[in-house]
Amino acid sequence: MFYPAVIKTYFVNTNYFLRLLIKDNNQQYQVAYLFFKKAADYKIRVLTSTVVIFEIFWVLSSFYQKQKKQVISLLENILKMDFVEIEHRQTLIEALELYSHNFLDFEDCYYIIFAKNFSANLVTFDQKINKMMKLYKTE
Repeated sequence: MFYPAVIKTYFVNTNYFLRLLIKDNNQQYQVAYLFFKKAADYKIRVLTSTVVIFEIFWVLSSFYQKQKKQVISLLENILKMDFVEIEHRQTLIEALELYSHNFLDFEDCYYIIFAKNFSANLVTFDQKINKMMKLYKTE
C-alpha cells in the first residue's frame, strides 16, 4: 500500500477490533466503524500486531465464551482487512487454518507455522506439538 507522507498512521489495539466485531457498545461500535471506514478508504494508515490478534482470540474465547468456529470466523474477518497492516498476517492465516482442523491451541499452531515458515525446528517439551511438528519437519 502506498500512502502520501502526510497521512496519519494509527496503531489499533484490541478494544477497537472487539467493538467492531461484537457490537456490544453501540457508541463505541459507531466510532470504530467510522475509523475502519476511513482506513478502508485509505484516508488513514492502520496497523496492528500479532499480540493484538492473540489478545482478541483470548477475549473472544474466554470473556465472550465464543465457540471455536465463531472465533475463527471473527479472526478471519480481521485478517481479511487488507487495509489494515497486520504483523505476520500470512503466518496468522496459516496458523488459524491449522487450528481449525486439529486439537492444538491457536498459539501452538502459530509456533508450528512460524517455525515452518522460517525453516526452523521448533524446540518444545509439549508432546502434542511434537506430534504435529512431524508433519512440518524441516530437517
